[in-house]
Amino acid sequence: MSVPSPFVVIAEFQVKPGRLADFLALAHDDATSSVSSEPGCRTFDVCVSAAEADTVVFYEVYDDRAAFDAHLETPHFARFRDGFPALIVAERPVRFLARATSGAGN
Repeated sequence: MSVPSPFVVIAEFQVKPGRLADFLALAHDDATSSVSSEPGCRTFDVCVSAAEADTVVFYEVYDDRAAFDAHLETPHFARFRDGFPALIVAERPVRFLARATSGAGN
């Protein structure tokens, strides 16, 4: 029996000038809460673009789509969802992927 591929989510945001610290505080709460309290969340990295000022990318890995859907119902995601719109210029379309390989071993 094969093990299903991890479910990968890429979310990207363009943050308003001068609001990066506020956005990152919200993102950090969501990311750390996800990894610590959601058994199906394997990884939640918040990355800042070196090339594009005020661009933030989330790299999230879940056991499967059901684990991601459960993430969308958590209190920490609700805090992020309610807080981030005032801090961004744009939210790019979320991408969903299946991980083919991993150098990290999970």
